[in-house]
Amino acid sequence: MKTLLIAVALITPFVTTLANAGDDAMLVEARKVATTLPPRLLAALQQEISKSGPEGAILVCKDMAPKMAGEISQQTGWKIKRVSLKARNDARAIPDAWEKAALEDFDKRAAAGEPPAQLEKGEKIDNEYRYVKALPVQPLCLSCHGPVDQLTPAVKSALAQHYPNDLATGYSVGQIRGAISVRKPL
Repeated sequence: MKTLLIAVALITPFVTTLANAGDDAMLVEARKVATTLPPRLLAALQQEISKSGPEGAILVCKDMAPKMAGEISQQTGWKIKRVSLKARNDARAIPDAWEKAALEDFDKRAAAGEPPAQLEKGEKIDNEYRYVKALPVQPLCLSCHGPVDQLTPAVKSALAQHYPNDLATGYSVGQIRGAISVRKPL
């Protein structure tokens, strides 16, 4: 019995180290997946804005962004989506309890001075790995997500048409608009 206890005591640090290394590898992979969507979406938004103005960009977020997320999910095996405490698309962007808690924590941390672009959370929960990365508001975002009184009539009309229950306005640069959320079964 004494030999067994000594063996367990000697092995435990190695098992813990291996488990932590596995979690670290999942975090690196989750970060990589989460950072693939924003630049692709930004490029599509910029292209559409230059073609048809900010109101045209609304359809990019509505139609193209979910397709891009689906493609990334198929390529990587990770489920990826955008979530927000102030959802524009109430069919796709409502956070679950874990995501909501992370977003609320991000808001508190940003208010305390942490840079919003660095806010993230990753952890193993039951049989999956979950990760969220904050999406801070950029100047380009204000065309559709800024204060309502500063939105153009065309943007207001497009938002009313495509997102009648829209909550995603009133932001300023640097605030947390939402997060990219990724998850993968283990």
